[in-house]
Amino acid sequence: MLQFATHTAEETILLGEKIGSFLRRGDVVALSGALAAGKTTFAKGVARALGIAETLTSPTFTIISEYAGHIPLYHMDVYRLGSEADFVNLGADDLLYGEGVCVVEWSERIPAELPEAAIRVSIAAAADGSRSVAVNNWRYGELR
Repeated sequence: MLQFATHTAEETILLGEKIGSFLRRGDVVALSGALAAGKTTFAKGVARALGIAETLTSPTFTIISEYAGHIPLYHMDVYRLGSEADFVNLGADDLLYGEGVCVVEWSERIPAELPEAAIRVSIAAAADGSRSVAVNNWRYGELR
C-alpha cells in the first residue's frame, strides 16, 4: 500500500494527475471515501493526465460520464445504484473491460463487479481539510 497526504484541493488533483500519468487503456481506478472526501477532485487529476480539456464534474445524477482524451475516460458514480445488478444492467461492466480508463466513485458499492486488478484508492478527509490517500494494488513505477 502507498500512503499520501494532501492539504489542498490542488494537491489532491496533482496526486490524481501523477497516478493518472501511469494509467493505460483498460485500467480501472476504484475510488472509495465518505461524502466530500475528494473523490471527484482526485478524478479531475486523472482526467488532466489523460489530456482531457473538458471540465470534469461529478456524475452523481448521470451515473456515467465519458470524456475524450488521448485515452478515453469513463467516470462513474455508483452511489445512487441500488445493487450490483443495476450496474450490470446499465452495461457499465462493458466499460470496465473496454479501451478507456474507468474511474469509479463509491466503488465499495459494487465490489463483485470490479476487476481483481483494479487500482484501489481510498480517500479520507481530516477535520483540518487535509486528505489521507491510500493506494492499493499499484503495479506501475514508483510514485514520487
